[in-house]
Amino acid sequence: MSSATSQSCVPSQFSDPASKALQSTSSSLLSFSFRPRTWLCALARSSILAVLNDAITVGHLTVADAEGTHYYGHYRKGCNDVHMKIINDNFWLRLMLSGDLGFSEAYMIGDVEVSDLKGAMNLWLENQSGMEATLSSTVAKISSTMSSLYNSFLGQTRSQARLNVIASYDQSNELFKAFLSSEMMYSCALWSAAEGGVRGDLESGPFPGDLEAAQRRKIHHVLTKARVKPGNRILEFGSGWGGLAIEAARSFGCEVDTLTLSVEQKKLAEERIKEAGLENKIRVHLLDYREIPSEFEKAFDAFVSIEMLEHVGSKYYNLYFKLVDFALKSSRATVVVSASTFPESRYSGYQAEDFMRRYMWPNSCLPSATALITAAQASSQGRFTLEGVENHAAHYPRTLREWGRRLEANLTQTLVAKDYPGLRDRADYDAFKRKWQYLFAYAGAGFAQGYITCHMLTFIRENDTPEHCD
Repeated sequence: MSSATSQSCVPSQFSDPASKALQSTSSSLLSFSFRPRTWLCALARSSILAVLNDAITVGHLTVADAEGTHYYGHYRKGCNDVHMKIINDNFWLRLMLSGDLGFSEAYMIGDVEVSDLKGAMNLWLENQSGMEATLSSTVAKISSTMSSLYNSFLGQTRSQARLNVIASYDQSNELFKAFLSSEMMYSCALWSAAEGGVRGDLESGPFPGDLEAAQRRKIHHVLTKARVKPGNRILEFGSGWGGLAIEAARSFGCEVDTLTLSVEQKKLAEERIKEAGLENKIRVHLLDYREIPSEFEKAFDAFVSIEMLEHVGSKYYNLYFKLVDFALKSSRATVVVSASTFPESRYSGYQAEDFMRRYMWPNSCLPSATALITAAQASSQGRFTLEGVENHAAHYPRTLREWGRRLEANLTQTLVAKDYPGLRDRADYDAFKRKWQYLFAYAGAGFAQGYITCHMLTFIRENDTPEHCD
């Protein structure tokens, strides 16, 4: 189907997208008496629809609302074909003023229905340059008009209050039990031919136990890279629920000191450690990594941290690795760290608020592999040798798909309302669940498209004592 727009007021003589949007808006507003909310929504709607025709060059988008159905891009059999139904015209305000954050909010509170959420993410990423080029110029011309009135219409509404509530919830152990595998690793699994590889769930599976096998492989890969052997002592920043620590003690014969800031995670991790009979091998500390005790100095044979660095912040990378250097023995020591990362072309120490930073991990900041390597070298004064760099991004989309299936199968309102009484309200629970659905689709598309990467870095220290020549 070729690109077409029904009920369009866009004159063909306007070639600049921002001019198209403003001209279209002026025409469409003639039929309205001046009601501020109606005017703002119409302005946002006309502006966005006018520029989509130029922006969508890959895939096909159908947008339907109370005023008509609009088609963008070029439909071909097998192409990414996404259908969006606008339920509430506040959608247009959110999208115009907050971009992808606004889209996520509209999805969570049910202002928009999407036929394929991951397909919508891919459509955005595949057309990102065109979307940003056309929408940004329009936003610059009209956002000042709208932003001063935005809070009057959206700031104190019931739907906005619902978003504020689900953003403030701490994350319960019961929620994570609903979608994680049995060892409860909240990080990228590693898939092999035994599970059909990174697309095995789409081509021949999934099968029971696939996620458990892939997460166990990830743990063993990390510990093997850490070169640990029986009797070694491991320091871990970011305990999770003790999955790596338990396997390090049970299968590798190590002792582990692991740090967490979560009271609930510490409680469950210690229950699991006790069930495994490993209380004498693992110590869980409720402690900020910046407060490690003096007795940790040169006490550890290996350091591991799995997807915790995202919460450190760029200004603390040097301190982070300085403390790792402080805690490791002077010889035969190893560091293994993994994190979701930005490619170097997209990395910045400052990151604007988006869905992840607003609703999942406030104040988080994705590093780049280069930023981490630079910090490790500077902070250790050259005592770390970079041994290996791996990018596990290809493995993350399947991990996220597996989590999404388990969430759908296991999460119930009754289950989470025990920890979050506010979710006894059905609309609040639905928004909460859609937040997690959005996360899995959003992150999955990001990793699949190379917008986000996932690096594992290995550093070794053979001997940090300077050699002297006679």
